[in-house]
Amino acid sequence: MAYKEKEIEKRYYSIGEVAEDLNINPSQIRFWESEFDIIRPQKNKSGKRQFTKEDIENIRSVQFLVKEKGHTLEGARKILKNKSKAVHSKAEMIDCLKNVRAFLLQIKEQLD
Repeated sequence: MAYKEKEIEKRYYSIGEVAEDLNINPSQIRFWESEFDIIRPQKNKSGKRQFTKEDIENIRSVQFLVKEKGHTLEGARKILKNKSKAVHSKAEMIDCLKNVRAFLLQIKEQLD
């Protein structure tokens, strides 16, 4: 009897994994953690940050508002306070579009 094993999904991610995934420096994440209440990773016994998927989405939203849209930290805080779900959706959509673009460029290179 054949069956598919469920893929094990991580619960927590290190700051290095998050930084690599979002293409930013770990120091940027630590700075935003000090500036935004929505970024509150848990810390393990040795004091290392453990980010959940929700934490990563919050960081992605801050990154979108500050880096992509050019808002100040205070402006980003106000927007997140009032429209956090809409910001999450837009940031996620832009991230997906960037991945599609990178994939298409890769195909184009292979065809040339």
